[in-house]
Amino acid sequence: MTGARIRCEGSANLDSVTNADLHCHSTISDGLLAPGEVVRRAHGNGVDLLALTDHDEIGGLDEARSVAAELGLRFINGVEISVSWGDDTTVHIVALDIDPRHPALIAGLAQVRSGRDQRAVQMGAELDKVGIHGAHQGALRYVGNPALVSRSHFARYIVEAGHAKDVKTVFDHWLAKGKPGYVAHSWATLSQALSWIHGAGGLAVVAHPGRYRLSNKELRRLLVQFRDLGGQGIEVLSGSHSDEEVSEFARYAREFGFLASRASDFHGPGESRIDLGKLPQLPADLTPVWQKFRG
Repeated sequence: MTGARIRCEGSANLDSVTNADLHCHSTISDGLLAPGEVVRRAHGNGVDLLALTDHDEIGGLDEARSVAAELGLRFINGVEISVSWGDDTTVHIVALDIDPRHPALIAGLAQVRSGRDQRAVQMGAELDKVGIHGAHQGALRYVGNPALVSRSHFARYIVEAGHAKDVKTVFDHWLAKGKPGYVAHSWATLSQALSWIHGAGGLAVVAHPGRYRLSNKELRRLLVQFRDLGGQGIEVLSGSHSDEEVSEFARYAREFGFLASRASDFHGPGESRIDLGKLPQLPADLTPVWQKFRG
């Protein structure tokens, strides 16, 4: 991995950032655009600070960084780590401003990726039982690396096969926890994920907290554990958050002293609810996570 420690080339003063987008995906994981195309789209949308955060994989950072340098767009290394928490709940932790050459991070991400292919075979078998045939092979057509096949790839195939109108409907009916195509998988522990992130010099952020099917008590327990393990941030603004959820997670940021992140969670045109760089501004009293980047 080359050029690992990007420090927002072109400006050491991150107070000038007005349009940060710190969570998005490329074809390296389950996005629809190549890393360089993601960067170009972000730049075209007025983003002035971007992090590429593919699922459990950092293989797109070099391409994204190179294109960002050509365009004069400030770029931050990132990755979204899958975590198993509590009673079979998957949560995601976004790692920002990391050194992608760090050995423990590289080994940890490889560990998390292992087993995805076996889970995919099981998902295909479960979906076959409810009349969705050929889902595993269909999902593989949407992924460049079979080791990174995910529920999103299955969802795209199921839409293509005419079983649902869109990806969200697929998740609601077949792929969410408790649905016919859901297969549990053991990811990293919260402690492991934060250890890798901190070892790589990065900041840990709870991704899209509004998406987890947790009670208020359970969510608070998650955030307490995250904070006690050294977690620093929370996505207040996310492409999946309603206005009410933005207000809710802003309150949590104030209560726990978390840095606030602004993140579209963009996967591709026509599939994501919010495009790159199209989120509103963070509440003015919160500290943006980018103010703590090493610059």
